[in-house]
Amino acid sequence: MSRTFLPLPRRLVPAVAVAAAATLVLAGCSSSSGGKKAEDADSGVSAGKATTPRMTIAMVTHAPSGDTFWDTIRKGAEVAAAKDNVKLIYSNDETAADQANLVQNAIDQKVDGIAVTLAKPDALKDVVAKAVKAGIPVIGFNAGMSEWQKQGLLSFFGQDETISGEALGTKLDDTGAKHALCVVQVQGAVNLEQRCAGVEKGFKGKTDKLYVNGADMPSVKSTITAKLKQDSSIDQVVTLAAPVALTAAQSVDETGSKAKIATFDLNKELIAAIKDGTIEFAVDQQPYLQGYLAVDSLWLYKNNGNYMGGGEAPILTGPAFVDKSNVDAIGVFAAKGTR
Repeated sequence: MSRTFLPLPRRLVPAVAVAAAATLVLAGCSSSSGGKKAEDADSGVSAGKATTPRMTIAMVTHAPSGDTFWDTIRKGAEVAAAKDNVKLIYSNDETAADQANLVQNAIDQKVDGIAVTLAKPDALKDVVAKAVKAGIPVIGFNAGMSEWQKQGLLSFFGQDETISGEALGTKLDDTGAKHALCVVQVQGAVNLEQRCAGVEKGFKGKTDKLYVNGADMPSVKSTITAKLKQDSSIDQVVTLAAPVALTAAQSVDETGSKAKIATFDLNKELIAAIKDGTIEFAVDQQPYLQGYLAVDSLWLYKNNGNYMGGGEAPILTGPAFVDKSNVDAIGVFAAKGTR
């Protein structure tokens, strides 16, 4: 399969090595080696499925309802839960205070582990501390790479948003763009702000920022449309989510703008848009993998005392570019809901 991976800074390379080692560990759980049977009672795994005692894991995200990106994360989490004999309690709320309440609910239910996103880390700091104090292991994923260690989380799975943004900005220079519009769909979300800041740092041209209400796509369209009509010098729109990119494409078409569109994150519809040239390229962080590893890592910790990254380094699930050169190969997996 053709893959175009973005360069990683030297300080993050150990995290990739840890992830590779973890993959080997997981592969060993469902296969036999050295003459030992797969049904090894000491491993807690039989025929690729855990035989360990039933445990409950809460996954609490800042996802808005109806976002396909989060459907992919949830699918990965559910597959890992089925393999690990885990009862998965998934809940989400894009309002930070309500997300904190969901974490508190998980604590009250005395779950065995919590996987949480820290898009607005300050709002979750106190309740995460309560979970840690209660002896509940907490894993971070997707949002909060700059905060997970400060809040006492065991591990973090995701991409470095600043580095991803810089890489996208550099790629815009290669395409000849001069004036970019970075569209932020949730104001105050740290990970999204980091993406735009990275784009501005990596891009030699001019970068403007536009805030939209990602929960209201008609409003997103009208806001982007108005901005493109107001400033015809914008030749590049950068969105931070696949549904926003597809909506931005409608705005570009409606206004007759010459702007091209690049985005973070994928879904099935976006794959088709890259193929037909509506979207120039996307930056993929593998949400399925984030959801899967968040659940599986808690099972490994509870049953084996394993934790990935040694508490020192995040586990990187991205970023990687998806464009016309590799979209056909990636599209096969996107169609199954795993990319």
